[in-house]
Amino acid sequence: MNEEELDYAEMLEIPVSTVNVVKKKSIFKRRSAKQQAKEQPQEDLKERVVESVNERVGAYVYSEDLSDPPKPEKKSKIAAISPKDKGGRIVFIEAVAVAVIAIAIFVTNLLLPNTVINTFLNSFSKETVPEPAFTEFKLSSVTGDFSDAEVSVSESGVLSFTAEGSVYPVCEGKVSKVYSDSGIFTVEIAHTSTFKSVITGLTNVYPVEGAKVAGNIPVGYSDGNAEVRVSMYDNETMLNCYTLTGAVPVWKS
Repeated sequence: MNEEELDYAEMLEIPVSTVNVVKKKSIFKRRSAKQQAKEQPQEDLKERVVESVNERVGAYVYSEDLSDPPKPEKKSKIAAISPKDKGGRIVFIEAVAVAVIAIAIFVTNLLLPNTVINTFLNSFSKETVPEPAFTEFKLSSVTGDFSDAEVSVSESGVLSFTAEGSVYPVCEGKVSKVYSDSGIFTVEIAHTSTFKSVITGLTNVYPVEGAKVAGNIPVGYSDGNAEVRVSMYDNETMLNCYTLTGAVPVWKS
């Protein structure tokens, strides 16, 4: 950069980074190489000129590092869970657990209705229905409609007859026991947990233990050689609070 260019740069206040130095020939004799080595190198002279110009225009010289700047270290983010978030997660987990249990119960009820858990749950869902009193049962004849047997009732409440034919229960119920003695069968029928009837003197018994019976379906047969006796009990107490209308027992009012 010559003198005119330096003046122009100064006017524009533009900092310079280099300059060309032109050294005029001296009218004096050329110095020796040894003397020239002692002088300041031309490159140092350039730097001094550049610094002088930049100071005159009020600029600053920056040294730029062109290498890649170090990348900031990434701080690992630690997810902080607030108590509110923890509570929400617990509620969500509990809701999922309840849903899983509900689905398991539904599937169990659908595929395995007789499991222990279903029996346990059904025990709470079913309402307890009180048993009817024995006087609420409508009694029926212990002989068939076309039987010629003469049925009687004792003062203690035992119905009896001796004839060949079918024998019927006094009302609906479930066979609780069947046993025999010397070829004569006895049938016990549970009508409620406390009310039952006992029929003895049968030659044959039709239903087995646990079978349901009705008043219009015979439970056995008598060949007429043994007396058929029918007794009714409430809590093991024999009942005699009924009378006969023809061959049909009727509760006394």
